[in-house]
Amino acid sequence: MTRLVYFAWVREKIGKGEEEIDLPPNVVTGGDLIAHLKTLGEDYAEALAHEKVIRIAINQEHVEHDEPIAGAREIALFPPMTGG
Repeated sequence: MTRLVYFAWVREKIGKGEEEIDLPPNVVTGGDLIAHLKTLGEDYAEALAHEKVIRIAINQEHVEHDEPIAGAREIALFPPMTGG
């Protein structure tokens, strides 16, 4: 099981702040994860529609979409931070 945490409008559109899911063997990178999540329903597809802007953190460390996720205890998905 992999713990996923969602922030900001990703959380709002999916309708939950976190969940634990079993990932299929073909999900090996952060980009694969986003592509897989988009198949889980309309809310996921809408939240992750602009996948290039979604940031990924593995075990609280920012990574690129091509980073392997094997062994991750926690994966966070969130939109870009805005200044203020």
